[in-house]
This record gives sequence, structure tokens and C-alpha cells, in this order.
Amino acid sequence: MRFLATAALALLAAPAFAECPADATGSVRLLSNDFPALNAVAARMMECARDGLEVTANQTTAHMELQGPALQADPAEYTVKIVANGSFSPLASEGLIRPLDDLVAQYGQGLRPNQLIRVDGQIMAIAFMANAESFFWRQDVLDQAGVEPPATWADVVAAAEAIRAAGIMENPYGQAYAPGWELGQAFVNMYLGLGGEFFEEGTANPSIANETGVAALEMMKGLVGVMGPDYLTWSSDALPPLMESDEAAMTFFWGSEASQVLPGTTIAPTVADQVRVAAAPAAVAGGPPATTVWWDGFVLAKNISDEDAAASFRVMMHALDPQLVADNPTLAVWLIEGYEPTPAAAGVIGAVEGGAPSYPMVPYMGLLHMAIDGNIADFLQGNESAEQALADAEAAYVTSATEAGFLQ
Repeated sequence: MRFLATAALALLAAPAFAECPADATGSVRLLSNDFPALNAVAARMMECARDGLEVTANQTTAHMELQGPALQADPAEYTVKIVANGSFSPLASEGLIRPLDDLVAQYGQGLRPNQLIRVDGQIMAIAFMANAESFFWRQDVLDQAGVEPPATWADVVAAAEAIRAAGIMENPYGQAYAPGWELGQAFVNMYLGLGGEFFEEGTANPSIANETGVAALEMMKGLVGVMGPDYLTWSSDALPPLMESDEAAMTFFWGSEASQVLPGTTIAPTVADQVRVAAAPAAVAGGPPATTVWWDGFVLAKNISDEDAAASFRVMMHALDPQLVADNPTLAVWLIEGYEPTPAAAGVIGAVEGGAPSYPMVPYMGLLHMAIDGNIADFLQGNESAEQALADAEAAYVTSATEAGFLQ
């Protein structure tokens, strides 16, 4: 994913600022995920609301479930959808988003070439930030336990066991294992980190019920052993509070949320001063970080008027101009002109530089992801074997992929 490495590290001078479009009319309706960086984007969008130009936003963690039906409607329920690698592909493959070449030519002069996401030569999305799940730890706790920052996931388990044995914390590690998407993502990271391939080459046939898949599940189960008993309820946004309240010394969550646990935030200062962030540990010694690199960007719905499309694009150009970076330098690894990396970006940039793979951008990956998510908790809870869990996931995927027309 070379464009991410370039975008995350390149610095350009003389940023171009975009004012709210004074002559635009129509309706701008945003659907996005809900976390601080995207909240900042939405807030800048709202600055453009006025008589004749409606601007509304629905920011929810359920955005993936909503996006398909919402954009299939005619007219679409939303004009703008903020997407990432995984949520972009289904919309593009179903023909629910519009090409942006004409709008970029007319209103996108401030965009950098590496922000333009193309499919078959057409610009279909505008990227504005890079992201990756990153590893966070409290240096004071590791020092007290006499362990080094982990380099591999096996090291994470060993460090957690040392912290527990020293009587510092009973459950020193936290990761998002909540079913619904995040549990499946934990497997995706580990499986790719072990060199796994999700599909038989050149096909949509699944390929996870194998030794690599079993090894990934066993590593996940090892982490469960140093997590709290309610680990299956933890979403990513539950993890910063665990560090703040002395309930976890090591956590793994999105780099876009790093600012919540670093100095200058609402987290307890004595805790924040000790928090460090780096790329994900490797699944195997010397391997790449066991995480996936993502881009976040926006698309425009196909089933909207040209007036609403133009207004939506122009409002997004205001929302994503360099002032966003100037006001929020630590909220994300921005792909926007004027961004300079901060300590909060260390995990994302480390993932890029360490060769972490991008999340697979094939239209049927989402179906496999959800099939994995829905079938591995029983193994983690000791109710079935890893082999059975993976076989169940493959069977569930085959059913949904056949219904969707990806398999015959």
C-alpha cells in the first residue's frame, strides 16, 4: 500500500484553505463511524449549514450495517459516506457510489494525488487519513515488572503474565474482542501476520480452515488468558478507559484514538505520561506488525441529485482543508496537506514502515469477515475446537457468498 507510506510521511508547504461554498444549495447528509477524528470532520462540515444548504450527520458505530440499504434507496438516505478499505469495496462493487472526476476537476484543487482512490481509472473516493490498530503500553508498569516492551504477541502474553505474577494487575491486557466486527478483525490481523491467505488464488473460495488459521486462533486464545472475564464485551472505545483506571497496562486499539491516552488529554496525567505507542507486535519474530493498514475517506452516493452531489463535495473540501489538521494535529495520521507526524502517529506510521498489509479490498471479504466474527467465540470460550470453528466460518461464508452471487 505504497500510497499510504508516502501520504503519511510526505510534507508539503503552502496549504490551500477552502471556505464554505457560499453559492451551494441543496442537502448534505453524512453517514460515518463515530470516533474523535471523524467527529472533527463532521464539526467542520456543520460550519457550512445555512439557509438553502442543509447539513446533517449520523455518526454511529453501526454505519456498516446501515450503508448498503441507505445508499440503495432512491434518493439515497445519505449523500456522503465516510468509508475505509473494508466498507468501500461493497459500495463500489454494488454500484452505489458515483465517480468524482468531474467534481475533483472543478473543486478539488487542494487535493494531493495520493488522496485519489481510483477504480478502473475513475476517482471513486477521496482519502484523508491513514489508520491501523496500534499497541499501547504503560512504561512504568513494564519497568515495575521487569519486562521489555513486547516485540511479538507471544511477548505480550509473557509480559502480562509477569505483571500478574508481580501482583500489579490481575488482567493486564485489553483488546477489542466484541462480536459484531471487532472479533473478526482480531483474527484478520493475526492470520495475515502469520502469512495466511483468505481465499484460494483467483477465486472467492475461502481458505482459512488450515494450520495457519488454527495458529491464529490459538494466539488469540492465549491473549484471552491475560484479559478480563468480560473480554467479549470490549469494543475499541472501551480500551482507553481501562488504561486510565489502572485496569490494563497494555492495550491494542486504533491509532486514530491514540490521543485519548497520551499527554494533553483527559486521561489521568500520571498515567498519560507513562503511555507509549508503537506498531502492533509481530505474530512471528522478525515478521511484519500483525495489524492491517487502512485509509479512511469519503464517497458520494450515486442515487442523489447533481446539486446535492456538488454541495456535498464542496462541503467536504471545506471540512478536509488544512485547517482541520492545524486544529486537530494529534487526532489522526492525516493525508491532508500540512500534516506533520506527531507522537500519536507512531503506531500507524510504524505499521506502514514495517510492511503491515492493507485490509483486503475485495467485495466478498466483508462476508468472510462477518462469518469469522460469528463463529470463533465458541472456540475462545472452550466450547469447540479451533478446527470446528474455522469449518463453521467457512460454511457460513459459502452460504452468504453464494446468496450474493460470488460463488456458484
